Amino acid sequence: MDETYQIYVNRVASLTLPATYQTQLKNIQKSPKFQEGQPIAFPGYTILTPPYQDDSINEEFYHQLTLVQQQLLARIEPKILIPVPPESFHLTVADLIWDDSYRLAVQTDGEFDDKIQQRITESFNNYQKFSQDTRKSQWQILGLLVFPRALVIGLVPCDELSYSKVFELRRAIYQNEDLIALGIEQQYHFTAHITLGYFDEIPTELERDSLESILLSFNDQWMEKEPQILTIEQVELRKFEDMNNYLPSPSNPSVKV
Repeated sequence: MDETYQIYVNRVASLTLPATYQTQLKNIQKSPKFQEGQPIAFPGYTILTPPYQDDSINEEFYHQLTLVQQQLLARIEPKILIPVPPESFHLTVADLIWDDSYRLAVQTDGEFDDKIQQRITESFNNYQKFSQDTRKSQWQILGLLVFPRALVIGLVPCDELSYSKVFELRRAIYQNEDLIALGIEQQYHFTAHITLGYFDEIPTELERDSLESILLSFNDQWMEKEPQILTIEQVELRKFEDMNNYLPSPSNPSVKV
């Protein structure tokens, strides 16, 4: 289901075009994962890079994103964006299970949490058997992307190897038949991104043209600067309780990328 390197780069690049923004800004809507600006219970599991608060390797990268988030909030209409706490900034490598599907899984199988840890450990081990290249997987900021319910930073790989490492890791996860047996399957194309905020109530008189201009101005700034690089050195399984809290644990399996 994941794309080749060049198709991925072309697709994500197209998401930063003015025509794409115009279409997407017409369809933004309030995220159901928040009420009155606060995250609601939304439990599940994901595979991610360590969040900013746990990631010393990418400290400068995330510091720059924090500044971008502050600048955006200062320029766009107030209250349409619920900011993600910077300490939880991260890149999701593979969505697994969430919300009602997760609640049903643990209701049905009291050992579900243990099983998902075991299956992900197997996937990580399988990935390591075939991933011998020690060069780093590095991804650079391409621009802001508008998702239906969130505003995010889009990333593209710095080279084909960087993409291949993530591609092969996702394959090791989603083609694990024992994991599939737990009801986990790939549901989305991979679009590497870091969420800056989720949309709140969208006013009917929202100035979409103005918002589009603001987003494009941020993209222009990135084109004029040195590339901002995220190094993916390690990913891990984490449970989350809501969209702001990804819980560290010594029992979480992790893998070097």
